[in-house]
Amino acid sequence: MLSVRVCSPGAVASVRFCLGCPDKIPLMRESMRCMSWSPRQLRVQISTPPDTFKSEHPRVLITGGLGQLGVELARLLRKQYGKNNVILSDIKKPSDEVYDSGPFVYADVLDYKNLQELVINNRITWLVHYSALLSAVGEANVALARRVNITGLHNVLDIALENHLRLFVPSTIGAFGPTSPRDPTPDLCIQRPRTIYGVSKVHTELIGEYFHHKYGLDFRCLRYPGIISADTEPGGGTTDYAVKIFHDAVSSKTFDCYLRPDTRLPMMHISDCHRATLEFLQAPAGQLTLRTYNIGAMSFTPEEVAAEIRRHIPELRVTYTLDAVRQSIADSWPMRFDDSNARRDWGWKPSYSLPELVSDMLRSIRAQREKES
Repeated sequence: MLSVRVCSPGAVASVRFCLGCPDKIPLMRESMRCMSWSPRQLRVQISTPPDTFKSEHPRVLITGGLGQLGVELARLLRKQYGKNNVILSDIKKPSDEVYDSGPFVYADVLDYKNLQELVINNRITWLVHYSALLSAVGEANVALARRVNITGLHNVLDIALENHLRLFVPSTIGAFGPTSPRDPTPDLCIQRPRTIYGVSKVHTELIGEYFHHKYGLDFRCLRYPGIISADTEPGGGTTDYAVKIFHDAVSSKTFDCYLRPDTRLPMMHISDCHRATLEFLQAPAGQLTLRTYNIGAMSFTPEEVAAEIRRHIPELRVTYTLDAVRQSIADSWPMRFDDSNARRDWGWKPSYSLPELVSDMLRSIRAQREKES
């Protein structure tokens, strides 16, 4: 027996037939005229408006939620849509604070059945896919990065398509390469990244846009710059020096940087990142001329951020011990983002400049240390 889901213009029906029964062959042929399926199995997808589920608020699932971005985005979404409408997930055990703040579930993006059950049982309508291995970590374990960043994405795409979800997946400055224009880097240009992280994100952008144009999937993607936050530890990215320098400046007034002092990269305060993500998720589909946008805020070098920190901590001493892998990655990335399309289409505008970012980071880290002591 073979089970397929047959689509018609007005309905989806499950049909079972026996491949060994001649009288069922006409039904099979007729069914296949209106079928399309994902590569996973004979499963039909039809394009329906993203607001298929009629409810007052979206129901949101965040994968990889215990990384740098998930917890705070969940807090913002819960503030707008209600605590129980936003489910945080990861494969790690959450802290007591995170567990008590709202719904949390175990979710492995490589386990298709588990993800499907979560989406269906919780009537999810928006899916934010944060699960990924970052640049430096990915280069150290390419096989795992391929599984998490590519196979995991395919699972999420199939589930989003089958259940008519609005799907947000971030991309990165790492989606560009040494042959891309670097100053500034536009939304549309040559992309030839040289890390598995970057390659997987270009794949994300292209297959997400393909699913949008072919099947009507409401796929949305933002290319994040380096994200700077006082609340999370560096996670193995090339831009992580711009987080660690603040912690070391407060604790020891010394910092050893793995990039050259003149290495310029685009950066953003985490509050701007969360606000951009929320505004983009909420933007009417009709306003979007692209499905993948650059978002920018500022661009600086290690010596420039160190100089700004010295306005607050004059004793800060910075040394430079280059990491060849991360330096080569940084040298292939954009120096500045052109985010004019995001500003025009859905009103993106950052709030934090470099002086404001430095003041906020130092204030937040000192407050954390005082609370812990």
